[in-house]
Amino acid sequence: MRLYALLCLFFLSTSLVLAGPVNINHSNADELETELVGIGPDKATAIIQYRQDHGPFTSVDDLVNVKGVGQKTIDKNRENLTVAE
Repeated sequence: MRLYALLCLFFLSTSLVLAGPVNINHSNADELETELVGIGPDKATAIIQYRQDHGPFTSVDDLVNVKGVGQKTIDKNRENLTVAE
């Protein structure tokens, strides 16, 4: 049982280390929904639709223009967001 717990902890910590910034200009809906706090399927779809309609985001703060995404959601995820190529 102890070995199982240690293995679970190892794999969990490894996945946390491997997770990198989410590029809002390239991520698909599943990545947005899975990796970002407060982003569910509807908001993830809205982000992609906004990107398709208006072109790439030039700043993480541009997410505030997406219906349903507010400043608090951006601030919660800021460290995990990028628009870099």
